[in-house]
Amino acid sequence: MANELETLLTWSFLEEISIPEDVNNLLVQGETPVAAYKTFRDVAIFTDKRLIVRDAQGIKGKKIEIYSLPYSSIVMWSTENAGRLLDFNAEVELWTKAGHLKVMLDKKCDIRKFDMLLANAIL
Repeated sequence: MANELETLLTWSFLEEISIPEDVNNLLVQGETPVAAYKTFRDVAIFTDKRLIVRDAQGIKGKKIEIYSLPYSSIVMWSTENAGRLLDFNAEVELWTKAGHLKVMLDKKCDIRKFDMLLANAIL
């Protein structure tokens, strides 16, 4: 059996962006997008029900893998940053019913806003 602290996935969010129009084809009836973050190759979208991460793969990025993390599966989270001007990124850890996930936030991302997105969605 795998170690519970072993990380299943790690995502890097580079900056908050406008919610892309094409996200609507991923939403269920009544689901509303709240915020979006640029990743290295695609986008992560917070909705009022879940976190959706689109991950373009392959050399040309034509193959798309979509991760959907319902907030109801998150049992705990933590946020960490150095709290200094020279802090280049922050780290968010999510413990879910499926396992442990990490999100690395670039310095362009507001860690406290991200923390509040999680808190408002989960609590």
